[in-house]
Amino acid sequence: MGRVTLQTIADRVGVSRMTVSNAFSRPDQLSPTLRDRILAVADELGYVGPDPAARALARGTTGAVGILLTDSLSQAFSDEVATTFLGAIADELAPTGLGLTLLTTNQAGSVIPARDVAMDGALVYSCDPENTGVEWLLRRKIPLVFIDQNPADGVPAVNVADRAGARAAAQHLVDLGHRRVGIVTSGIRGRHGLIAPEDTGDVIDGFVADQRLTGWLDALTPAGITPVIARQPHGDPDSGYRAASELLKADDPPTAIVCFSDALAQGVMEAAVDAGLTVPEDLSVVGFDDSPAAARMRPPLTTVRQDILAKGHAAAAALTRAIEATRTGEPQAAEHLCLPADLIVRASTAAPRA
Repeated sequence: MGRVTLQTIADRVGVSRMTVSNAFSRPDQLSPTLRDRILAVADELGYVGPDPAARALARGTTGAVGILLTDSLSQAFSDEVATTFLGAIADELAPTGLGLTLLTTNQAGSVIPARDVAMDGALVYSCDPENTGVEWLLRRKIPLVFIDQNPADGVPAVNVADRAGARAAAQHLVDLGHRRVGIVTSGIRGRHGLIAPEDTGDVIDGFVADQRLTGWLDALTPAGITPVIARQPHGDPDSGYRAASELLKADDPPTAIVCFSDALAQGVMEAAVDAGLTVPEDLSVVGFDDSPAAARMRPPLTTVRQDILAKGHAAAAALTRAIEATRTGEPQAAEHLCLPADLIVRASTAAPRA
């Protein structure tokens, strides 16, 4: 048998080509009995359905949305916060039938995913402020939602109260009596290693990192504390270990360290143990995120909780609303949602030794 087409099935069933097409794309137009008969013949003939590219061209939609990530996809799948967030997005999109396409900023030859991949809309998740992918998506004028980005006029956004959460974390250490405090953070561009607060202008960071640094300083500066910042290119436990190792080698090392993420905090705690210190008696450690790993650490990690599931569901819901508004031509306000960030005190923090 040659190539099986809609007409092949129509001839076998004895209906029109349009009726067969409706069985796949508009099932509500047929009786269940007729549709089942058409699908049974299609299965018998080995027909899998209309060509997706042709169907997308006819409908003017792709059935897919993108999510733009700064980091590599391998890192996204190895980080518990990122995987939880992506899972929440997938759950929210499941009833809509929309597929999720992961986009990186890496370019292979002339291919730029944010410019070249077909999609009905996109989520921009915690991207570098100089990410060219964001610019390409904006230029395409497709529906967008920013997550953990600097909110922009006309673009729906979902953020967390990062500054308030970081302020609460640092204030917790101040209230415990700590006066020598280190900060461990990460960022791809700019300077790495030990950085004084007044030199952070030489560092290019994203919106979230800037917000958290500002929040830490909101509490530390009024207390007369000048922290030392240890900055690494990546945000994994190994990077936290290297950063803490630098901080703890100082002549007057910190008695407490606040971290950009729980993953970095995990590495900080491991470095402290390897240096012969006890957490929290010799070193208090605070993370950010309240990832699944935070409560499993020993001791359990004091951290700032953000609702990762709520963030993913809210972002995906905002995008589906924006796509539907674009399809129907209805105006829609670009809402900026800010989710709370709450300090969760566990056993990794205590007053400094006398």
